Amino acid sequence: MISETLILSLYAQDYAPDHTRGKALYEQHCQSCHGPHGRGNGPVAASLKVSPTDFQRFQSFLKSDEELLRIIEHGIVFSPMHSWRGQLTDGEMQDVVARIRLLAQQEP
Repeated sequence: MISETLILSLYAQDYAPDHTRGKALYEQHCQSCHGPHGRGNGPVAASLKVSPTDFQRFQSFLKSDEELLRIIEHGIVFSPMHSWRGQLTDGEMQDVVARIRLLAQQEP
């Protein structure tokens, strides 16, 4: 007989979200647009028709983790923010959210 704990663990992420793991993912996939400190001023940002999100703005801080995950997973229509579904695992996307949360707390 399979225990309830085992069943629940099959659906849970294998590890807790971690901003350190998210840092490497952020640097690889996000930093060129959002910048090293999440200010939306990466080297590619100036060439985009829609400015990347500044994670240190209060409006970004108000977004829930679920909303950030949904944006990372599905992208934003009519913007350069494309879907990362299929390129990042669920756990990796959660790690990126943890990194974004840390950037949002840093001094501008």
